[in-house]
Amino acid sequence: MSPKRTRPKRKRWFLALLLIVVALLFIRSEWLGKMVYPIQYREEIGMNADRYAMDPRLIAAVIRVESNFEPNAVSPKGAIGIMQVMPDTAQWILKQDDFGDITVKQAGERADAGIRLGAWYLKELLRQFDGDIVKSLAAYNAGPGKVKQWLREGAWDGREDTLTDIPYGETRRYVQKVLFYHKKYGELYDNWS
Repeated sequence: MSPKRTRPKRKRWFLALLLIVVALLFIRSEWLGKMVYPIQYREEIGMNADRYAMDPRLIAAVIRVESNFEPNAVSPKGAIGIMQVMPDTAQWILKQDDFGDITVKQAGERADAGIRLGAWYLKELLRQFDGDIVKSLAAYNAGPGKVKQWLREGAWDGREDTLTDIPYGETRRYVQKVLFYHKKYGELYDNWS
């Protein structure tokens, strides 16, 4: 007789636990959000955001989509490091500014070096596209020359509400993901420090 009595108690306990978990998922909880959307290397991201006068949440969103915070990631196309810069682009970046003793190899292996080069490059794209985040993100993925070609030829007008017009599906999805994480990080990490 006692096994029959414990079953309803177990079911009630399990149901109560399930309701609590579901409630936590639907409540806008900052700590839960930060568990689901963590940001690693906050100090390095913050330093480079300050150095290049950028939103650290944008840098973090690019990193999340590019490598999911993996410092030595290598893409199938050969992009390297935490911010997935192509080696030839990294070499070009190193010639544009004083990066101390950072090398392309280090940018592909060390988070601090990869974030420094990737943040500089993102800032350069923002400069080229007059501060337009959407166009700059598309250029980060497809290359600035390709985005300028799309704009010139009218394939895409560069607006967020016309992302579906981006000729490359990969770039279209990339920009959508980075914008999603940028917004999410803005909600969760409104105070960076």
